Amino acid sequence: MPTLFHNVWNAHSVRTLPSGQTQLFVGLHLIHEVTSPQAFDMIRQHGWRVAFPERTFATVDHIVPTSVQKRPFIDLTAEEMTSVLERNCHEYGIQLYAPGASGGEHQGIVHVIGPEMGLTQPGMTIACGDSHTSTHGALGAIAFGIGTSQVRDVLASQSLALDPLKVRRINVDGHLRPGVFAKDVILTIIRRLGVQGGVGFAYEYGGSTVDRMTIDERMTMCNMSIEGGARVGYINPDDTTFRYIEGRPFAPQGPAFTRAVEWWRQIASTPDAEYDDVVHIDAGSIEPTVTWGINPGQSVGIHEAIATNADEEALTFMGFKAGARVEGTRIDVAFIGSCTNGRLSDLEEAAKIVKGRHVAPHVKALVVPGSQAVSRAAVARGLDQVFTNAGFEWRGAGCSMCLAMNPDKLEGNQICASSSNRNFKGRQGSPTGRTLLMSPAMVAAAAVSGEVVDVRAMLDEVHA
Repeated sequence: MPTLFHNVWNAHSVRTLPSGQTQLFVGLHLIHEVTSPQAFDMIRQHGWRVAFPERTFATVDHIVPTSVQKRPFIDLTAEEMTSVLERNCHEYGIQLYAPGASGGEHQGIVHVIGPEMGLTQPGMTIACGDSHTSTHGALGAIAFGIGTSQVRDVLASQSLALDPLKVRRINVDGHLRPGVFAKDVILTIIRRLGVQGGVGFAYEYGGSTVDRMTIDERMTMCNMSIEGGARVGYINPDDTTFRYIEGRPFAPQGPAFTRAVEWWRQIASTPDAEYDDVVHIDAGSIEPTVTWGINPGQSVGIHEAIATNADEEALTFMGFKAGARVEGTRIDVAFIGSCTNGRLSDLEEAAKIVKGRHVAPHVKALVVPGSQAVSRAAVARGLDQVFTNAGFEWRGAGCSMCLAMNPDKLEGNQICASSSNRNFKGRQGSPTGRTLLMSPAMVAAAAVSGEVVDVRAMLDEVHA
């Protein structure tokens, strides 16, 4: 029997191309300021129009400054790129969410605002010029990160030429222990299967652990599918999905929503669906996980030593020794945010740790909400005060230090405890800066301790 992936793929297939690829219709196209300018220039040069402007939505996220977001931006490059996106969207009739523009109250990271506005829905094909588009699979969509030339193709034709994928089912079963989060689960999966293990695959996540996860947690899982080499990551839609979508601005309303749910249930993988591979993960065996190396697959449990045969290049760059532990590593910067972990629930978990405590004197700590809506909700709950009272900087919405295409960067060989998704060399702005990936709660614990620690000890104090 077919999987959700095959059901959605077949429903959106236009034709098989001579190359053997499938021409796939794209239901939702999301764009931002970094990968779209050249695509619009190519459209303009050919004299083409945007085929379905009502299916494209734009936001400003990668380059937007987070300290001061009043327009015009102090950062001239950010202002210029935002202005270019504004002009392109105005010319071609595309809805834009940007500071200082109409709809600016919805600005945020593209993979945060899509789900929270109800743009992301089960059974959709979604494309965006950003590798972490797989995030949207958390709601039962098939979502692809694409390059600039493919952004052009979607603008011009609302379709893509794509190679078919195999499907790997990853079952996570059992109960996560307190202090273990979805971030720890996906880091464990990537470590086990490898950063190239998913090449040619779509990853379908399931099992009792995933079934109990919130949509925010599922988005964290699907977000980092690309770090495991998979082109797509998704979770079958269920009642949790439907409750999340209902009532959102772009969701079907009234009887249309009831009909949509009926169809969304039908496209899900059935219990007898056939997979190209099946992997089983025991949730109870997972502990808080931290990366030690220069790719997301190089990680250890908080009390685990780095392998004696660990990659020498990574060890040398990060300053670790084989057989050593990451626990106890002094940090310089703590970053909570990104499309992986910049949602309200992420901030809430981190706030539990920092409340009543203070950031270590030598640590610079930032909290960057994933969207304006996340920021408003957090402020309404007083989370901004919890963080600022603890010594964190409370910032505006954006990608921030995840990739440092903005003023938020590491300096020199600083070590950053980060809730983001990539720990590549230079990823956070300094060619010698070092990134340790972990959950938001673990980042919060590191910020107040000044070093990498097991968050569970602090949770015990919170619950005492």
